[in-house]
Amino acid sequence: MANHMKRPRFAKRLLAFSAIVVVCAALETPFVAEEPPAINPFGPRVTEREDAIPGYIELSNGEIIVGKIYMTRDKRLKIYDSQLQRQREIPLNRVRQIDCLVVSEKMEKEWRFKETTSDVKEYTGRTYPLREYVHRVTLTDGRTIEGPLSEVIYLEPDPGAAAKTGDYRPEAEPMRYILYKTHRGSVGQDLKSLVYVKAIRLGEEAYQEGMKKTGGKGLSGARTRGR
Repeated sequence: MANHMKRPRFAKRLLAFSAIVVVCAALETPFVAEEPPAINPFGPRVTEREDAIPGYIELSNGEIIVGKIYMTRDKRLKIYDSQLQRQREIPLNRVRQIDCLVVSEKMEKEWRFKETTSDVKEYTGRTYPLREYVHRVTLTDGRTIEGPLSEVIYLEPDPGAAAKTGDYRPEAEPMRYILYKTHRGSVGQDLKSLVYVKAIRLGEEAYQEGMKKTGGKGLSGARTRGR
């Protein structure tokens, strides 16, 4: 009788001990994390803009830069149509080219107040360049719109011949260019050094034209950027 009553107690103790062993084993088992997927350094760039358009930008100093051109995402060109006398918004993929036309340019004198509490100004003896533009936008269907335009354009430079030969070339940051209505230079600067975006050509044909002009390098002319 005594042995019969001890068996359930022994069974319970054995079950509890087994549970403790299982828990301890689980605690001692190291956690194995999944390995992250391998990154192919020669794979496609994930940051490449799908809305970028091939083409090139030409600056007033003769520099030509070939690459993929785009604007801030979902943004459109906003130009005041001088003929219709109203604002127009145009998707960049509807544009074939943008030409900058100089309306006026001159050297302005720098003036300053004689005293902080005075309204009297005096000439400092220094000057700065000032230029005004209008832009002519040619659409893919051949129509043109001309008027004041102020926008920021980005260009992701083409790797050029280095990519074709397999040579290493560091990833280039997108270049930022401004299309101005009024462009004021720095004090002491002259009109020639006030570089601006003279033209933008868009599309596959424009891209091939730009590569031909740069000898397949994707860049030619002076290194000064009109920013």
